[in-house]
Amino acid sequence: MKEKFDTKTRRMLPLKTLAALSVILFVTAVMASTVKERDDTAKEPLALAPIPLAPSKKDSIASVNAFANVYKVLMSPRCMNCHPTGDVPLQGDDSHLHTMAPRRGTDGKGVYAMKCSNCHQPTNVPGLHTPPGNPDWHLPPATMRMVFQGRTAHQLARQLVDPKQNGGKNMEKLIEHADDGLVLAGWNPGEGRTLPPMSHAEFKKAWLTWLKTGAYAPKP
Repeated sequence: MKEKFDTKTRRMLPLKTLAALSVILFVTAVMASTVKERDDTAKEPLALAPIPLAPSKKDSIASVNAFANVYKVLMSPRCMNCHPTGDVPLQGDDSHLHTMAPRRGTDGKGVYAMKCSNCHQPTNVPGLHTPPGNPDWHLPPATMRMVFQGRTAHQLARQLVDPKQNGGKNMEKLIEHADDGLVLAGWNPGEGRTLPPMSHAEFKKAWLTWLKTGAYAPKP
């Protein structure tokens, strides 16, 4: 009887050993897979959170004073001529209606065959009072007209910080806009045209001061 038991035990040992080995191998594989996943995760670049703009202390007096300078530039022909009340751009230092009577169009780049780019080339055309140039010359689109002409300082200040009227720009985008290509073109208007009443550096300083101290609107 004992011999039969020993024989049965010897036959079962390999089966138990194989089962144990299978469990050990399974656990080892799972652990190796987990470690690899952790390794791979560690190697993935971390998503960087956007760096917020450095907050500035609100100062209504400094803000309003700064906007007085901003307003002078925005109401100069170099800015206002492309921000008219109607659909025809303005022209010249006296801001008269464009003699060619081009229309705004849906995208702000003209209608039908009369496109802004027909005359406004990527760079200024040489010569006195010839068309100024920029690769992206256009008016604001019909859905976001961004009118400057006829706006008081109070009205324009409120309009500029309203995303529903400024092209959906937040504070960061407004700050970046000071260096927009068409903004800079105002200081390179071609021969025979006056420059804005201050340098671009002075304008940008006033623009940033106005925004970072609270973007206050002057009293109506």
